[in-house]
Amino acid sequence: MEYHWGDKVRFNSYATYMKRLFGGRVQKLSVDAGFTCPNRDGTKGFGGCTFCNNDAFSPSYCQPEKSIAIQLAEGIEFHRKRYRRANGYLAYFQAFSNTYAPVDKLEELYCEALSYDGIKGLVVGTRPDCMDDDKIELLRSLARKYTVFIEFGVESCNDNTLKNINRGHTFRESVRAIEQSTAAGLHTGAHFIFGLPGETREEMLASSRIISELSLDSVKFHQLQIIRGTLMEKQFLDNPGDFEIFGFEEYIDFFVAFIEQFNPSIVVERFTSEAPPHLVVAPHWGRKRNDEVMKIFVKRLQEKDTWQGRLIK
Repeated sequence: MEYHWGDKVRFNSYATYMKRLFGGRVQKLSVDAGFTCPNRDGTKGFGGCTFCNNDAFSPSYCQPEKSIAIQLAEGIEFHRKRYRRANGYLAYFQAFSNTYAPVDKLEELYCEALSYDGIKGLVVGTRPDCMDDDKIELLRSLARKYTVFIEFGVESCNDNTLKNINRGHTFRESVRAIEQSTAAGLHTGAHFIFGLPGETREEMLASSRIISELSLDSVKFHQLQIIRGTLMEKQFLDNPGDFEIFGFEEYIDFFVAFIEQFNPSIVVERFTSEAPPHLVVAPHWGRKRNDEVMKIFVKRLQEKDTWQGRLIK
């Protein structure tokens, strides 16, 4: 069976999307430019999101005291030794909120990254409340020459959940930022977590239809991981019944059901997260790598003879 996005893996995959854009493999290189967040510095609150510990996803070469150029050079060497050789690279401003600075400072950092040999574009991870017209215009101007992705941390469609995890913004603010980014011609993505405290699996499944209506090019999903050193670790240990912690097989089946009613035109960049095992309090899935989990998910779609958007009429 051939699906409308031109792939045979039964969902709109990120690998196919990037191949369409660049004609081959392009590797993200994470960069830590020393940003913070408004729910950390007192502008909207302190402590940051209750689930957040950047050590859980930041490569060892990402250290804000290093220049952007040094981080990119070490990132290229890191990936060259461990993975297949890429045809090019994207500078991924990943840690914290990477539009949370004056526009002239942002332009300096982004241009330093784009001037590095082999960099084909930017991926800018940020919060929806850290965007404004001037920042959108800066990214729009860079997108005339380079590929620019903006990735919003949305996390949940539920305002009560957002309040409980100390996000400091509403879902409506996320919708507005996504619409502005899309209108500016940027490749627009969003990030969501399944299993945040207070949300039932039925509510998470129902969010598929809500997210499907957003003007997104791509989306990242992952299961909640309770990470050591976070406020959520304490909340989980004190009241584990407040959390919907997925077992591995449960999560695969949940995401199959989710994707059946998910907009087939939106690219699914990922659906699981892989934090260092020594930092994970729960769930315990063993040492399953993301590529292994992907194969199991694809096989489950085949077994059930289903695909992304199958239940959308």
